[in-house]
Amino acid sequence: MSNQIEFKQLNHKIRFKERKFKFTENQIDFLKTALDSNSKLLFLAGPAGTAKTYMATYSALQMMMDSNLEKGILYIRSIAESAQRSMGALPGSLEEKFAIFASPFYDKLDEMLNTSDIRILKEKNMFDCIPVNYVRGANWNDTIVIIDEAQNFSHSELVTVLTRIGENSKIIICGDIMQSDINNSGFANIFNIFNDEDSVENGVVCKQFTTEDIKRSEIVKFIVSKLENN
Repeated sequence: MSNQIEFKQLNHKIRFKERKFKFTENQIDFLKTALDSNSKLLFLAGPAGTAKTYMATYSALQMMMDSNLEKGILYIRSIAESAQRSMGALPGSLEEKFAIFASPFYDKLDEMLNTSDIRILKEKNMFDCIPVNYVRGANWNDTIVIIDEAQNFSHSELVTVLTRIGENSKIIICGDIMQSDINNSGFANIFNIFNDEDSVENGVVCKQFTTEDIKRSEIVKFIVSKLENN
């Protein structure tokens, strides 16, 4: 993969920082699929620590090399909280309320890009982050959409997301079946529906990361392996 991206529509070049880890074969295969123009919708399932958000963000930045892409990256998450007790209502504007949920995306940008490049791309409105509650009725053209923590989306929310895709766009849906914070998660069922050859022929691809793809730490790899086998 090229370490430099030229945003022709912005007349600006950015360079990826040196990665802290080496891509696994599964991760390289995912990148090749994500960058394939025939792939329109990708599901990426895997346990904690397998760099799902990193891989989705990295591939989205690579795809933004396309000079015909008028818009940038749209990051979407559920506002489901990963705890038994709610924090209650948060103060501030929608952007301020959602900032804590969008932090994984910006953390990954910080890992990959220099602060000055992030600032320029943000000033040019190449990034946007919204909760899934606000996508109904939307039409995504010339956009790369990252759906993160999709295990916290209901079946109907995922259907809404899937049916927003327009021309010259791509959706990457990341989820971890082991870590759903809601009782009616639709991720596993939707993943299974589209995990077949008919879907692949129509540009919908399902990828699965395993414990061998965990990059967070060796202890996380051990923890996930123990949980999966008990």
